Amino acid sequence: MSRRVLQGVVVSDRNDKTVVVRVERRYLHPLYKKVVRQSAKYHAHDAENRCKVGDQVRIRECRPLSKLKRWEVLADQPLAAA
Repeated sequence: MSRRVLQGVVVSDRNDKTVVVRVERRYLHPLYKKVVRQSAKYHAHDAENRCKVGDQVRIRECRPLSKLKRWEVLADQPLAAA
């Protein structure tokens, strides 16, 4: 089974070895034909505490690491600061 990979922006890095990443998706509304933006926040494992708020990162699905963490920051991160 392949693991999903998402891209988003770090919105919090307060916790040790954890970052909160906001992932935004856009879709066309079926009735009004307008592009709608929807975002979700994911807790991701950042083992070396390298990511800072505003960084653009890619996260990958993984086994449950804690109550909320089911994602991990990919090693070639961060992509760029916003």
